[in-house]
Amino acid sequence: MAKTTPRHRRSRPDSSGTKVSTPTQRVRRQQFRQWQKRLDNVWFYFLVLVIFIYLMFPFYWAFVSALKTEGELARTPATLIPSNPTWRNFTAVLQNPTFTRSLLNSFIVATTTTLLSLIVGSLASFALGKLRFRAKRVTLYIILAMTMFPAIAILSGLFAVIRTLNLAAMPSMIFSYMIFTLPFAVWIMTSFFRAIPDSLLQAARVDGANLLQTLWYVLLPLSAPALVTTGLLSFINAWNEYLFALTFTSIEPAARTVPVAIAFFTGEVARQEPFGEIMAAGLLASIPLILLVLFFQHRIVEGVTAGAVKG
Repeated sequence: MAKTTPRHRRSRPDSSGTKVSTPTQRVRRQQFRQWQKRLDNVWFYFLVLVIFIYLMFPFYWAFVSALKTEGELARTPATLIPSNPTWRNFTAVLQNPTFTRSLLNSFIVATTTTLLSLIVGSLASFALGKLRFRAKRVTLYIILAMTMFPAIAILSGLFAVIRTLNLAAMPSMIFSYMIFTLPFAVWIMTSFFRAIPDSLLQAARVDGANLLQTLWYVLLPLSAPALVTTGLLSFINAWNEYLFALTFTSIEPAARTVPVAIAFFTGEVARQEPFGEIMAAGLLASIPLILLVLFFQHRIVEGVTAGAVKG
């Protein structure tokens, strides 16, 4: 009679005592790994989809609400897609002189704050990152501690100083915003300057460059990604700031920035709550920030990952 082989072979120990898997067991393990990998990919993309919906739904809802009419905005339950989309809310916002003036005010305040923070922050970061002096580490930690103070704690004192000195609202906002943007810029730029080799500074000194020339011609070109990242974050912070702007422009309404102007939409129109115009104004105010991020996205990635790998 012919010998019959078993359908499932068990693993047998080899001469060293370790078990050797049969071809069937190896195929099963390989199939199990493939299914596990596919399941991990499904969970990963599902998590990415959930995060994407969570982050983008407010923008979608604002855009949809800006396209709705007054009657559809008051309808219950709310609709996810406008039945009669209209651009009337965007037109009304763009024709509002208060809103267009607030856009210009926000651009001036945010740009000036960013430039001053980068200029002063670069000089301070160069000293803290490359020069030797006493209490350098203590100075750096004091600068970092300045960012931990809540804004409301210093708002009343700053407002009293501004009223006493009779300062204008826009310069007051610029120098007040630098209280928070400047320490952040110093901390980021100091970390970046430390990562630049000292041999480059020594070569510049051999060529006869002084400290300011070394900073301008050597360090700043190399630190362009960090400058862009720091400047963009400072610009976004100054553009979106509301508490200081609301307080300082209470005595000078013409200097209102975009967040304050949108908050006062309710008191400037005949109806009670212009939700459509508020949503349209919020979307229009977000366009400059989105364009800046898209334009400098490569520099932002370089600045965020700079110094992450040694060598």
